[in-house]
Amino acid sequence: MGVIFIPLGKSFQARAGRQVLADRMQRVVIVEGQTLFREGLRALLSSQVDLDVVGEGADGREAVRLAEQLKPDLMLLALSLPRSNGLESLKEVLRVSPGTRVLVLATERSEEFVSAALQAGAHGYGLKDITSDELFQAVRSLAAGERFLSPAIAAALMAKFLGETHRLLHTSAPDDLSVREREILKLIAEGFRTRGIGKFLCISPRTVEKHRANLMKKLDMHSIQALTAYAMRMGMVAYCPDPSVDKSAPAFWFPPQLNPVIPR
Repeated sequence: MGVIFIPLGKSFQARAGRQVLADRMQRVVIVEGQTLFREGLRALLSSQVDLDVVGEGADGREAVRLAEQLKPDLMLLALSLPRSNGLESLKEVLRVSPGTRVLVLATERSEEFVSAALQAGAHGYGLKDITSDELFQAVRSLAAGERFLSPAIAAALMAKFLGETHRLLHTSAPDDLSVREREILKLIAEGFRTRGIGKFLCISPRTVEKHRANLMKKLDMHSIQALTAYAMRMGMVAYCPDPSVDKSAPAFWFPPQLNPVIPR
């Protein structure tokens, strides 16, 4: 039996095409306090056939209301909003609409702001001087389930990372430290506090503090977190947290095969 081909009219093909396009279209909400900037974003996004701007807001309350009512696929959310805390608004948006992916737009470039936004749940961080091509890239990255950082932010973070790596490669190695300093560095990284280190090594807390100060000076590090990270990078410790551990002693538990033996 032969196969019969039925030609489809152009109107049918057009309807089918529109249906496929509708199935792929991303529903977008824009929340920005500056009217002119918000209208510009709307015009840019509306020019794209796969993006549908379904709502606009000017402050954090409207952001939450629109997220709850519309459940958009994407939201462009300004970090600075009238009568609102941008980060709190972000958290609330994600609470009422967990499926919405949020691109934060901000003028702040500092690592603290970027980190705070990402920790609050943002899926992307873009600067307000972003180009139209970068904006489209950001929106489509989020739509594809990926994350986005404004190129200027990504470049700054990469430069900082490379600088830290260079500093670590050129800093003092453990062999440059005295035996006692290496003992104390290891114990610090394992989570011991000053009194615990003193008891473990049979030295006074004041002596521990003096050795810790010498460590920081030699390694050009200025916090316990930095010393701990350094010791881990150098392979001096390997641990996993145990919630049942006594927090007043070492802050980390070692499995028996990794339990370090440090000479007194």
